[in-house]
Amino acid sequence: MIFENLDQLPTTFGNDKKAPCPHQRRRSNMMLNPLNLKHLNSIDKSEADMITLNLEDAIAPGRKKEALHNIALFLSHLEASKSCIIVRVNPLDAGGEEEIVFLNEFGFDAVRVAKVRNQTEIARALTLLAPDKELHISLETKEAFASLATLRIDERLTVANLGILDLLASLGLPQSIVQIGNPTIDYILSKFLVDAKTAGIHPISFMFQEYNDTETFRRWCEREKTMGFESKACMGPKQVAIANEIFGISSEALARAEHIKARFEAEASHGNNGFMDERYGIFIDEPIYRDALLTLERKE
Repeated sequence: MIFENLDQLPTTFGNDKKAPCPHQRRRSNMMLNPLNLKHLNSIDKSEADMITLNLEDAIAPGRKKEALHNIALFLSHLEASKSCIIVRVNPLDAGGEEEIVFLNEFGFDAVRVAKVRNQTEIARALTLLAPDKELHISLETKEAFASLATLRIDERLTVANLGILDLLASLGLPQSIVQIGNPTIDYILSKFLVDAKTAGIHPISFMFQEYNDTETFRRWCEREKTMGFESKACMGPKQVAIANEIFGISSEALARAEHIKARFEAEASHGNNGFMDERYGIFIDEPIYRDALLTLERKE
């Protein structure tokens, strides 16, 4: 916990500035409302790989300054966290620019800009953002959806989060189609995944907002993993636990990757880049070897 007593919070900002996130795990991205002080107070103990402090659509206009102040207060007294801490600001023309400038001096890992549409807005955000912080975007508009593969104009843009409900509204499609197996949703997920990967951006799939329906959330995670996703937006620790489990790497997968790596490198040293492997009953060549390296890279 950051503070022992939430009834006696400091009246001034502190001087703590947590170190940058020490890992690249992105299995779970948990959204938190900064008006909930109890939740803010536990960000140093969370099991989520990523925590997003939300200033945008979950916060009423009259309380956005209060939410921003809460984020700054808790961050300025946060000594360490094993989660990557992100602040989701409002669209640039709706307060986001001022929020980025204000937050730059505090210790966190990335700013996530809502309702991004094009390269110009990304360039504006990068100009405002402190150079030690990453830029993440919420993909919620049809313009960004159409041009995602071309949006990475700077290496500090590292992550795109799919805001499925806002995107559907932008496309003029009903939310009722968000069903497992719906072909339009499958297309949106596939295009988002491939375009993000093409651009060198890490894609995070959408938030399932029926928090207590953990069975359906698990089914979404399992389906998205088969598509190639490695990350899921989460609402609370129940979903975090499921996402961490499903998008984690099993001991069996690691053992297989380590075996393939060792066998290929041993055979390649003798000029043999393609051979049968009796342990797994597969033909190992360079593509199989590269996939094993990718698995081991995700472990690191």
